[in-house]
Amino acid sequence: MKRIVILSGAGISAESSLKTFRDSDGLWENHNVFDVATPEAFARDPELVLNFYNERRHQVLEAKPNQAHLSLVEFESQFNVTIITQNIDDLHERAGSSHVLHLHGEIDFARSSVDETLIYPLNGAEIKLGDRCQKGSQLRPHIVWFGEAVPMMEEVIPLVEMADILLVIGTSLAVYPAAGLVNYAPPFAEKFYIDPNGLDGVNIHDFTIIPKTAGEGVPSLVKQLMNKKGIKPSD
Repeated sequence: MKRIVILSGAGISAESSLKTFRDSDGLWENHNVFDVATPEAFARDPELVLNFYNERRHQVLEAKPNQAHLSLVEFESQFNVTIITQNIDDLHERAGSSHVLHLHGEIDFARSSVDETLIYPLNGAEIKLGDRCQKGSQLRPHIVWFGEAVPMMEEVIPLVEMADILLVIGTSLAVYPAAGLVNYAPPFAEKFYIDPNGLDGVNIHDFTIIPKTAGEGVPSLVKQLMNKKGIKPSD
């Protein structure tokens, strides 16, 4: 069974009305990202950071998977599929995808601020100042902030190296180290890039460019690849 690896970014979540800093000049819901998405910001004003992510969590809970998320699920009947997402929401999972790896963490989990292995499901609850882990430290969002290492990289690089098909959706490939993942795809892999901006400002080669939104481009590509295998996708 051929292996499809999908790298998804902010563009696919934006079509479910989830805002990110990608399209707003470094502002995320009117906050400078360095005031809410760095370890220094959390040390300086933990309550501000916690409240910010509590609001984002509420937004994620209200959002619904869009047609791009739903179409990707169809691949699983004919391909070995891994989704590597830079997004912190769970829309891929709620759409039905069964193998999703979150490079930058997950909004509906908390973790210890002194031991990153202590991770707790929130099930939609808020993190309050004073909420502590079993070691007595303040809980923080289970998010990889700017300036922090991305521990999942070691796990996902070998997956990209084994890809027969690499599909990149809705990411500007501007945030490293995640952006560097495309360089690990083998030479024989088919590579597709779906983004309404096309290759504007993106430095990649040997990709088939689909300059459409995720909601338009993904269903079309799923249909194309499934038809090559003689499978009729669902409508």
